[in-house]
Amino acid sequence: MEGKCLQTTVVGSYPFPGWLEFSMNHIDQFGPADREELLNDAVSVAIRDQVAAGLDVITDGEQTRIDFNLSFYSFIEGIEPESASVRLFGPPAHDQRGKHQITGELRAPRGLGVLAEFERLKRLAPAGPRLKASVPDPYTLSGRLIPNAEYPDRYAVAEALLPFVQQELAGLVAAGCVEIAVDAPSMSCYAYREDQKRLTELFNRTVEPVVGKCRLSMHLCFGNYKGRAVGPRQYGPMFPQFLEMKVDEVHVEMASREFSELELIAEIGKRRDVAVGVVDVKSYYIETPEDIQKRIKRCLQYVSPERLLLAPDCGLSQTARWASRLKLANMVEGARRVRKELGL
Repeated sequence: MEGKCLQTTVVGSYPFPGWLEFSMNHIDQFGPADREELLNDAVSVAIRDQVAAGLDVITDGEQTRIDFNLSFYSFIEGIEPESASVRLFGPPAHDQRGKHQITGELRAPRGLGVLAEFERLKRLAPAGPRLKASVPDPYTLSGRLIPNAEYPDRYAVAEALLPFVQQELAGLVAAGCVEIAVDAPSMSCYAYREDQKRLTELFNRTVEPVVGKCRLSMHLCFGNYKGRAVGPRQYGPMFPQFLEMKVDEVHVEMASREFSELELIAEIGKRRDVAVGVVDVKSYYIETPEDIQKRIKRCLQYVSPERLLLAPDCGLSQTARWASRLKLANMVEGARRVRKELGL
């Protein structure tokens, strides 16, 4: 990890401003120039909030996406528009997300749009913080597509999507992106029932073209759609197998799980940098700088400050903006206090 110890970072997403959500629901009333201005303004707001918090690493807040990956399907040919989910009413949960039918050969001749996102971030971000782009892994991206005769299972779909993700990663490196996060929540959510060696092999083939050409991180969490998790929230079954994934940093969700299995970061820290979620994005309790200090010190019992990064548990898209601002600012302040206390 370059630079100071105990760096502060984010996963990727940031809450949409209210006016952006309203505008997207009336997007047919906007012209192309209006839409471009809208997106530039939204990304500028996300950047400003992150810079004001004092983060060492920032993103574009994924302001041009729906969720962290749903908008990618608009770039993929060979699928029908999203079908209705199995449940439309009642408490919000993952079964309210629709899926796409595959109707032909899966193709993405225009890419997935991540390169344009990064170019906008470069253009709008100030000097100082490091810039990070994020891309979902093929297995995660395959989750919203329904297998058919040509693509008979989720792995077949993921194999078809793999070159699309590779193309985005290679494009980002060529554009000068030095930090890329590969979001792999489906791998962590379903590792308990999947062949973990197969998941690892799929991941490593995906990132192989850019290994050593940028700083690669992977985000392992248990879902955050509408602030809800999915699957058993246990990291134990994933390790040590997931340590074979070719990344520089592994991000784990800890705050929302009351730091259960925290001892696992010692194993990760022997071979990789580890970004620990010290802020609970599912809770509206605002962690104080003192809370953050205590949490960092717990982490330092297992991993050295040179190996440790601090982050929210997950992306902040499902957390209100006012809360996100406070949580990030207090996270940065807590990290500053620990660095000062340790003379780092």
